[in-house]
Amino acid sequence: MMNTDARVATIMSTDVIAVTPETSVTELARLMVEHDVSGIPVVDDGILVGLVTEVDVVSREIDVDPPAFGTFLDAIFRLPWDKSDEELRRVLASTAGELMTRDVKTISPDAPIRDAANMMFKQELNPLPVVDDHGRLLGIISRSDIVRLVAEASEIADRSV
Repeated sequence: MMNTDARVATIMSTDVIAVTPETSVTELARLMVEHDVSGIPVVDDGILVGLVTEVDVVSREIDVDPPAFGTFLDAIFRLPWDKSDEELRRVLASTAGELMTRDVKTISPDAPIRDAANMMFKQELNPLPVVDDHGRLLGIISRSDIVRLVAEASEIADRSV
Protein backbone atom coordinates (compact mmCIF):
# COMPACT_ATOMS: atom_id res chain seq x y z
CA MET A 1 0.00 0.00 0.00
CA MET A 2 1.42 3.37 -0.96
CA ASN A 3 1.75 6.32 1.39
CA THR A 4 -1.57 8.21 1.27
CA ASP A 5 0.15 11.45 2.33
CA ALA A 6 2.68 11.39 -0.52
CA ARG A 7 2.34 14.16 -3.08
CA VAL A 8 2.65 14.09 -6.86
CA ALA A 9 5.82 16.22 -6.65
CA THR A 10 7.63 13.35 -4.90
CA ILE A 11 7.32 10.96 -7.84
CA MET A 12 6.81 13.14 -10.93
CA SER A 13 9.50 13.25 -13.58
CA THR A 14 10.88 16.75 -13.93
CA ASP A 15 13.18 16.00 -16.86
CA VAL A 16 10.25 16.10 -19.29
CA ILE A 17 10.57 15.65 -23.03
CA ALA A 18 8.35 18.41 -24.45
CA VAL A 19 7.81 19.80 -27.94
CA THR A 20 6.35 22.90 -29.55
CA PRO A 21 3.21 22.98 -31.70
CA GLU A 22 5.42 23.17 -34.81
CA THR A 23 7.19 19.84 -34.11
CA SER A 24 6.50 17.30 -36.85
CA VAL A 25 4.55 14.13 -36.07
CA THR A 26 7.52 12.12 -37.36
CA GLU A 27 9.80 13.81 -34.82
CA LEU A 28 7.19 13.20 -32.08
CA ALA A 29 7.09 9.49 -32.87
CA ARG A 30 10.90 9.32 -32.89
CA LEU A 31 11.08 11.03 -29.48
CA MET A 32 8.46 8.67 -28.02
CA VAL A 33 10.44 5.64 -29.13
CA GLU A 34 13.86 7.05 -28.26
CA HIS A 35 12.81 8.06 -24.72
CA ASP A 36 10.30 5.22 -24.18
CA VAL A 37 7.44 7.56 -23.23
CA SER A 38 3.72 7.16 -23.86
CA GLY A 39 2.99 10.85 -24.30
CA ILE A 40 4.70 14.16 -24.90
CA PRO A 41 3.46 17.54 -23.65
CA VAL A 42 3.21 20.37 -26.17
CA VAL A 43 4.31 23.71 -24.74
CA ASP A 44 4.38 27.28 -25.93
CA ASP A 45 6.86 29.39 -23.96
CA GLY A 46 6.73 26.87 -21.09
CA ILE A 47 2.92 26.88 -20.89
CA LEU A 48 1.17 23.56 -21.54
CA VAL A 49 -1.03 23.88 -24.65
CA GLY A 50 -1.61 20.22 -25.47
CA LEU A 51 -0.55 16.61 -25.19
CA VAL A 52 0.24 14.01 -27.84
CA THR A 53 -0.01 10.36 -26.79
CA GLU A 54 0.71 7.07 -28.50
CA VAL A 55 -3.03 6.78 -29.17
CA ASP A 56 -2.93 10.10 -31.05
CA VAL A 57 -0.01 8.96 -33.20
CA VAL A 58 -1.64 5.59 -33.93
CA SER A 59 -4.92 7.34 -34.83
CA ARG A 60 -3.16 8.90 -37.83
CA GLU A 61 -3.03 5.47 -39.40
CA ILE A 62 -6.75 4.60 -39.22
CA ASP A 63 -9.03 4.45 -42.25
CA VAL A 64 -11.34 7.45 -42.44
CA ASP A 65 -13.92 8.08 -45.11
CA PRO A 66 -13.80 11.73 -46.13
CA PRO A 67 -16.99 13.79 -45.86
CA ALA A 68 -19.25 13.91 -48.89
CA PHE A 69 -20.55 17.11 -50.42
CA GLY A 70 -23.62 17.61 -52.54
CA THR A 71 -25.27 20.41 -54.45
CA PHE A 72 -28.82 21.67 -54.35
CA LEU A 73 -29.99 24.78 -56.17
CA ASP A 74 -26.40 25.85 -56.86
CA ALA A 75 -25.48 25.58 -53.17
CA ILE A 76 -22.78 23.23 -51.92
CA PHE A 77 -23.48 21.50 -48.62
CA ARG A 78 -21.95 18.78 -46.58
CA LEU A 79 -23.87 15.53 -46.42
CA PRO A 80 -24.43 13.95 -43.00
CA TRP A 81 -21.33 12.05 -41.98
CA ASP A 82 -21.11 9.51 -39.18
CA LYS A 83 -17.34 9.87 -38.76
CA SER A 84 -16.15 12.68 -36.55
CA ASP A 85 -14.22 15.66 -37.83
CA GLU A 86 -11.78 14.80 -35.04
CA GLU A 87 -10.76 11.56 -36.81
CA LEU A 88 -10.15 13.39 -40.07
CA ARG A 89 -8.15 16.10 -38.26
CA ARG A 90 -5.90 13.48 -36.70
CA VAL A 91 -5.32 11.55 -39.93
CA LEU A 92 -4.32 14.72 -41.77
CA ALA A 93 -2.14 16.13 -38.96
CA SER A 94 1.51 16.76 -39.73
CA THR A 95 2.51 18.73 -36.61
CA ALA A 96 2.09 18.39 -32.86
CA GLY A 97 -0.23 21.41 -32.86
CA GLU A 98 -2.55 19.74 -35.36
CA LEU A 99 -2.49 16.34 -33.64
CA MET A 100 -2.47 17.24 -29.95
CA THR A 101 -5.34 17.02 -27.54
CA ARG A 102 -5.98 20.57 -26.43
CA ASP A 103 -8.23 20.03 -23.41
CA VAL A 104 -5.53 18.34 -21.34
CA LYS A 105 -6.28 17.03 -17.87
CA THR A 106 -3.55 18.12 -15.47
CA ILE A 107 -2.70 17.84 -11.81
CA SER A 108 -0.96 20.03 -9.24
CA PRO A 109 2.38 18.98 -7.75
CA ASP A 110 0.77 19.33 -4.29
CA ALA A 111 -2.05 16.87 -5.05
CA PRO A 112 -1.98 13.49 -3.31
CA ILE A 113 -0.64 10.65 -5.44
CA ARG A 114 -3.92 8.82 -4.80
CA ASP A 115 -5.75 11.65 -6.65
CA ALA A 116 -3.43 11.21 -9.63
CA ALA A 117 -3.98 7.44 -9.58
CA ASN A 118 -7.76 7.91 -9.48
CA MET A 119 -7.70 10.40 -12.38
CA MET A 120 -5.45 8.20 -14.46
CA PHE A 121 -7.56 5.10 -13.88
CA LYS A 122 -11.06 6.57 -14.15
CA GLN A 123 -10.32 8.86 -17.10
CA GLU A 124 -7.86 6.51 -18.85
CA LEU A 125 -5.06 9.08 -18.79
CA ASN A 126 -1.40 8.32 -19.37
CA PRO A 127 0.67 10.34 -18.89
CA LEU A 128 -0.68 13.15 -16.67
CA PRO A 129 1.08 16.54 -16.92
CA VAL A 130 1.88 18.35 -13.68
CA VAL A 131 1.41 22.13 -13.90
CA ASP A 132 1.48 25.16 -11.62
CA ASP A 133 -1.41 27.60 -11.14
CA HIS A 134 -0.42 29.43 -14.33
CA GLY A 135 -0.36 26.35 -16.57
CA ARG A 136 3.44 26.15 -16.65
CA LEU A 137 4.65 22.57 -17.15
CA LEU A 138 6.56 21.39 -14.06
CA GLY A 139 6.71 17.66 -14.65
CA ILE A 140 4.80 14.59 -15.69
CA ILE A 141 3.52 11.48 -13.96
CA SER A 142 2.81 8.18 -15.67
CA ARG A 143 1.17 4.92 -14.70
CA SER A 144 4.61 3.35 -14.47
CA ASP A 145 5.58 5.92 -11.80
CA ILE A 146 2.67 4.78 -9.64
CA VAL A 147 3.40 1.09 -10.31
CA ARG A 148 7.02 1.71 -9.28
CA LEU A 149 5.84 3.37 -6.06
CA VAL A 150 3.58 0.42 -5.21
CA ALA A 151 6.43 -2.03 -5.89
CA GLU A 152 8.82 -0.04 -3.69
CA ALA A 153 6.25 0.10 -0.86
CA SER A 154 5.83 -3.66 -1.13
CA GLU A 155 9.59 -4.23 -0.95
CA ILE A 156 9.85 -2.05 2.17
CA ALA A 157 6.94 -3.90 3.79
CA ASP A 158 8.56 -7.26 2.98
CA ARG A 159 11.87 -6.20 4.52
CA SER A 160 10.23 -5.02 7.73
CA VAL A 161 8.43 -8.35 8.29
